[in-house]
Amino acid sequence: MMTRAALMAAVTAVAAQIAVPIFPIPFTLQVLAVVLCGLLLGPRYGALAQIIYLLVGAIGVPVFAEFRGGLGVLLGPTGGYLLSYPVAAAVAGLAAPAARSATRRRALFSSFLLGCVALAVIYALGAVWLSVVTELPLAVAVAQGVLIFVPFDLIKVALAALVAVAAAPAISPSRV
Repeated sequence: MMTRAALMAAVTAVAAQIAVPIFPIPFTLQVLAVVLCGLLLGPRYGALAQIIYLLVGAIGVPVFAEFRGGLGVLLGPTGGYLLSYPVAAAVAGLAAPAARSATRRRALFSSFLLGCVALAVIYALGAVWLSVVTELPLAVAVAQGVLIFVPFDLIKVALAALVAVAAAPAISPSRV
């Protein structure tokens, strides 16, 4: 499981580099990676994978969006989104048992639902942090850092749910 956590941290780093710069928050595939991480690894190891990702980035390895790294990124406008990842992965990870062994319909429903809750965690922490760091009113931070991303992020959550339901039974810890 530790190897899987490290691999999912690497997947998150790769997903961060697929970025379209939109000020102040870039569009990336990190939401897909974070939700998938939780769905495949469960709450404990999903959160651990994201903590590994954050620690690697915090020490300066350029794993954050646009090949950036360091504490400055974590303390900057996007820091709230990044710091929410362990919590979001843990929330999505609550659906891991369903993704592994429930009927396909129930697994997809649970995975998508908890993926959306994880997305709400990312948005809440990210928008509040963005508002505080940039001194924008919260409504403006929500408009710039949340609303424009919702349709795309819902698609990413749906993709994560589909991939997890397809892959989770094959990589289940009981099969190792």
